[in-house]
Amino acid sequence: MELDKEIIGTFIKAALLEDIGDGDHTSLSTIPVDAQGKAKLLIKDEGVVAGVEVALEIFKEVDADLTVEVFIKDGEKVKHGDIVLVVSGNVRSILVAERLVLNTMQRMSGIATTTNQIVEKLKGSLTKVLDTRKTTPNLRYLEKLAVKIGGGVNHRFGLYDMILIKDNHVDYAGGIKNAIQAAQSYIKQHQKKLQIEVEVRNIKELEEVLACGGIDRILLDNFGFDDLKAAVKLVNKSVLTEASGGITPENAIDYAKCGVDYISMGALTHSVKSLDMSLKALIS
Repeated sequence: MELDKEIIGTFIKAALLEDIGDGDHTSLSTIPVDAQGKAKLLIKDEGVVAGVEVALEIFKEVDADLTVEVFIKDGEKVKHGDIVLVVSGNVRSILVAERLVLNTMQRMSGIATTTNQIVEKLKGSLTKVLDTRKTTPNLRYLEKLAVKIGGGVNHRFGLYDMILIKDNHVDYAGGIKNAIQAAQSYIKQHQKKLQIEVEVRNIKELEEVLACGGIDRILLDNFGFDDLKAAVKLVNKSVLTEASGGITPENAIDYAKCGVDYISMGALTHSVKSLDMSLKALIS
């Protein structure tokens, strides 16, 4: 999976500046300037690893002379005791990179693991799992990348790459018809190539959207299973359908059985448990 090096580079520089300040005084005071060594990235949990490629960029930014041998790639399943990589070179540099590498990979691996658990549960259905914009500010790229590594599908990245008319937009615009027509006019006027998705809260709103037409996806928010099945039948594959609200790893397959094309889960990125790992010195 090809990284956006510009986004990753900006993230790494800002993160290192936040952590290092005017110097890693612990390492500067205790480690000789020319000390050489090795360290292994050790998995202490079970799941799907993510962030390996990002870690390589971190090591490179800290010290281009560090060498890294990778044993386990992004997207592979790991267990307690697995060694993902071994980094060699200047010890001070390894210690500077250590926490940023771990923080990034632990977070990304937690997201990839949770996503993969949902993907596995949805096997046999035609439903795919989507992420949302409920991400950590300035870490959205990494978190959405982790969703993809875990086998999920990215929803819109931000406010700029899709029109998603939600309940507040509908209420402020004076109704669904007004909101949809305004969005269609905006796209035409500004010559934008944007899909339109509309959130509905009940069957009545769904009927309004279908009567308007000219949209690409319908978001069925907080629908019970019976209403969700009825909604999917009413749409009859005329547009893509997405279910959201109250979806958990435990009930994801029940939503999929209702026939929706997608289920979206903020929990993929806003409340996952990081995968436990550590960077341990290799002393010969």
